[in-house]
Amino acid sequence: MSQLVIDIGPYIDTNKQLRSAIEGLTDEQLRWKESADKWSVTEVLSHLTDHNIVVSFRIREIISGSTVQLPAFGQDAWVSSAKANEGAAVDILDAFQALLTYNSLLLRRLSPQDWEKTGVNFKGQTLALTDVVQSFTAHVQVHLAQIERIKQARQAAI
Repeated sequence: MSQLVIDIGPYIDTNKQLRSAIEGLTDEQLRWKESADKWSVTEVLSHLTDHNIVVSFRIREIISGSTVQLPAFGQDAWVSSAKANEGAAVDILDAFQALLTYNSLLLRRLSPQDWEKTGVNFKGQTLALTDVVQSFTAHVQVHLAQIERIKQARQAAI
């Protein structure tokens, strides 16, 4: 059996990256939207926290050996129905950090064999636990770039 070792540091560091990306922004700046169909920075943060909830479930489904299809979620519907833009970015990031902490405690306890366990996503693709954690980390990077675009669009609009 292989001795797969996964560095969860990049996963854990996502909260610091997000906090750094919004440092110094006012509530108005965090809630600003380029248009009604675009997300604000606060909504991006809310989406990432929602996604981390789903990832938390996916991790547990995979390591438990469940054969249930890994869940998808309607990101736009989740953000809008939660009235995410009415939330406070700091509270959202606190929840995000709590999920990171809780998941990292679990991930550190896993054996190399646990990391090789797989599940099937809503697209029918087989994913190893490593894929789930690494793709979430990469997904955060995509949204960090989105946050920068939102900040630039706001600056251009004033």
